[in-house]
Order: sequence, then C-alpha cells, then structure tokens
Amino acid sequence: MMGTLAASLAGKKIRTTEDLYQADVEGDIENVKGILKITTIRVKYHLKLKADQKEGAGEAFASYLSQCPAAQSVIGCIKIQDDLDLEEIA
Repeated sequence: MMGTLAASLAGKKIRTTEDLYQADVEGDIENVKGILKITTIRVKYHLKLKADQKEGAGEAFASYLSQCPAAQSVIGCIKIQDDLDLEEIA
C-alpha cells in the first residue's frame, strides 16, 4: 500500500524519500468463530511536502487504494483504515 501511494505521489511530482515519507501501521487480530483473523489494518501516512503540493497529495491519497494490488486483495475480508498527515516544509 505504501508503495502504491508513493507511485501515485510520484505521478504528482511529490517526492517520497525516507526523510519525507513514512507510515505507522497497526492491526487487529480477533477471534472470529474460533479462528484468529486479521480484521482491521490501520495505516497513518506521514508526508512532508511544499504547500503547493497539498492538493496533489490529496488527490493521490483519495485514489491510491483502488490501484493497490495488496489492498484490493484483502478489501472485503479486512477493514482498511488509512489517514494522511501532511507537514508543510519550505
């Protein structure tokens, strides 16, 4: 998922080097009818960018899941919660 979002951001000319782009990921494992299952994945992306790139970042974020092979493989089985935290830099 992180790679797909990075590719979408690159299409908007937004850099995603390690010092500018990170993600915090966590998930829930629950007992569902006696079987342990991953039920939720939460991803919070952190992106540092210039003020004039915010609109492009929002557009990329709004559409990346529909293009992501990993997300599309589990949507319907695992709930995906994602968020994008933007930090403006000079």
